[in-house]
Amino acid sequence: MSWWILPTTADIGIRAFSTSPSDLLREVTLGFQSIQLSGNNGHMSNINCHLEQWSVPLFESDLERGLVLWLEEVLFQGSIEDKWLMDASFKISSNSIDSQVSWIDSKLISREIEIKAITMHELMFEEISDNEIVEGIEGVIPTFEGPGWVAQVVLDV
Repeated sequence: MSWWILPTTADIGIRAFSTSPSDLLREVTLGFQSIQLSGNNGHMSNINCHLEQWSVPLFESDLERGLVLWLEEVLFQGSIEDKWLMDASFKISSNSIDSQVSWIDSKLISREIEIKAITMHELMFEEISDNEIVEGIEGVIPTFEGPGWVAQVVLDV
């Protein structure tokens, strides 16, 4: 696991680490999906998955705003279109984030947490230089030493 729940006062957040921007998007996305689920979803691996491509625009190569747009797309697909994302692989270009996703029918899963929105509060998606340190939160999130990538997002529940 390369993502952790970020403790916040009223909402919930995610911090993730990875070696590349595309792998980091995957980690944040899988964390985002996991924190919403109740413990009653052990049957999910037995459900037929569908494949599809989802894309969001990327303005001026701004990965922070791209992350927000991407998670909003995942939230929309899962809540409105009934497509619960199970896995994703990413391709990032200068003007879009494109993903090949596998999804199942959202009506077949049970959620414990309802996410209302993705916030810009404490948002982070950045490259960490060699030997640069991102301080952890004792007992919750480990300290990370570069090189690599870190993302953080706070979710309104």
